[in-house]
Amino acid sequence: MNFPLYIARRIYTENGDKNKISKPALHIATAGVAIGLAVMIISICVVFGFKHTIRDKVIGLGSNLVVSSYDMLHGTSQVPVLISDSMMQIINKTPNIKHVQRYVLTQGVLKTDSDFMGVAFKGIASDYDTTFIHTCMKKGAIPKFSDKASGNKILISQNIANKLKLKCGDKIFSYFVNGSDIRARRFTVSGIYQTNMAKFDEALCFIDLYSAVKLNGWDMGQVSALEIDIKDFKDIDVAADYLVRNVNRTEDKYGKTLSSETVKDMYPQIFSWLDLLDLNVWIIFALMISVAGITIVSGLLIIILERTNMIGILKAMGCRNRAIRNTFIWFATFLIGKGIMIGDIIGLGLVLLQKYTRFVSLDATVYYVDYVPVEIDFLAILLINIITLVICILVFVGPSFLISHITPAKSMKYE
Repeated sequence: MNFPLYIARRIYTENGDKNKISKPALHIATAGVAIGLAVMIISICVVFGFKHTIRDKVIGLGSNLVVSSYDMLHGTSQVPVLISDSMMQIINKTPNIKHVQRYVLTQGVLKTDSDFMGVAFKGIASDYDTTFIHTCMKKGAIPKFSDKASGNKILISQNIANKLKLKCGDKIFSYFVNGSDIRARRFTVSGIYQTNMAKFDEALCFIDLYSAVKLNGWDMGQVSALEIDIKDFKDIDVAADYLVRNVNRTEDKYGKTLSSETVKDMYPQIFSWLDLLDLNVWIIFALMISVAGITIVSGLLIIILERTNMIGILKAMGCRNRAIRNTFIWFATFLIGKGIMIGDIIGLGLVLLQKYTRFVSLDATVYYVDYVPVEIDFLAILLINIITLVICILVFVGPSFLISHITPAKSMKYE
């Protein structure tokens, strides 16, 4: 029989006098562990939710990687590229590739009878993955964009619709300047989307790729860039290295040098902000572990002092200091375990409540989302539970050596 474990169970399950000094201290210690763990669980779920939600928004409106001309990626001019069939075969061998799509950018002005607005037109075709845009649709529908003919349909953001007072079905004129030539097109508003990403919502419209190519005066087959999606964001560096080795510094038939960039290179401010959230998690983690450790040590020291008489009797009966220390370490384990269970229930309960009700809202103009996104990672939560248990027990090991200073003779005064 494990003697320290047996004694620890008896102490932990003892009902005894409800007015003992140790009772409130132990309740506080348990609450400290539970609250600390709940805060850590909520923090990590919120950070994961923020990082993945914002990242998916940026990738949804673009891609993981882009292949374009060096001048376009590193300059301000619209320089098209022509991707040959042989180059497409090389690009399609990118590790963990999921999808490749073309797009053409052009600049223009949307004009109504009372107002006008400069915007960017993104020409896309049927090969473009509109899954993310579908999730952001507010009104209307996404038209069937083509690279063979113009449908004269346009998809605009809610911000643009509000500023120009447009709604689905409205006709609007667009003007494009190409050198000394000014071209006009009349589009029909087919749908309205909203991503809450101000960088995109304030100036991005979607039209068919055929129209964008014609408005830029390019040859058919020339595009602004290829967008490449991969299956797992964690593999983005592997895919980027492959493109650098096999695609970068090659030339198309017009002599334009190809280059590639990752989404992190294109939007460094957003990803730097997301990386800062990790630092916040570590700070919260350190603070909550410290609070939990201090409350546990305080509560158990009170228990040791209150059980001085018992310690003296055990020593008089021949019990070694190590066995008595193990008894109180087992007791601490029971106490911490109870706090962890309560913390898991509180933390996961609040996270699930937010996940399904979104009762905590945010200012979308600042945080890119209008609610606090959460994502439950059970492996991370399990690791937090284990780390909390281990650290809190280790913190108590030092103070437990106080037991070695208690002698049977001195313990008599605690009768």
